[in-house]
Amino acid sequence: MNRYLGLIIATVFFAAAPIVMAQEQADHAEVGVFADYFRFSQTKPVSNFIGLGARAGFNVHPNVQLEAEMAYDFKRNFTNTFTNGVTTSLVTTRFRTVHGLFGPKFQAGTGAFRAFLTGKVGFDNFSVTNQNAPSGFTSSIGLDTGRTDFAVYPGGGIEAFAGPIGLRLEAGDEIYFNHGGHNNLKVTFGPQFRF
Repeated sequence: MNRYLGLIIATVFFAAAPIVMAQEQADHAEVGVFADYFRFSQTKPVSNFIGLGARAGFNVHPNVQLEAEMAYDFKRNFTNTFTNGVTTSLVTTRFRTVHGLFGPKFQAGTGAFRAFLTGKVGFDNFSVTNQNAPSGFTSSIGLDTGRTDFAVYPGGGIEAFAGPIGLRLEAGDEIYFNHGGHNNLKVTFGPQFRF
């Protein structure tokens, strides 16, 4: 009986070791910051907004992650075309947008490179302020100023990692609803950290 017990323990130990090692090497969560480009298509001419954001996600399956992200667009890009070239400038704008989104990310691939699709829901808050960027963000977070609309975001992108540090590029259509849906291109790029 002791011989069988020892054989069973050894079998369980050797069978469990690869599973435990895989769990230790698996990515359980990711956090990141990003630069945010939001092409607000409801103005004439179309307005290009730039801001900053952050996201956090945790794995519910090796290929599925739940993510939450928030971005604040406080700069507007102005581009002028002249006969001798093109000029572009970023200007702090009074019209600002706060984006808050939550949803799943479905990723394919393992190791250094991954492609993913995502579908998120949340809100877009549009407000007007004379405050500087940090103060304007703080006053917008209560969402009691300006107009807050329901938003959906289908998108996709790629991630490239060197160990726990990587870069993420994502693009999608952020659709907010105010008397119908309004489509807006959104692109984010920045570092990701997985652990």
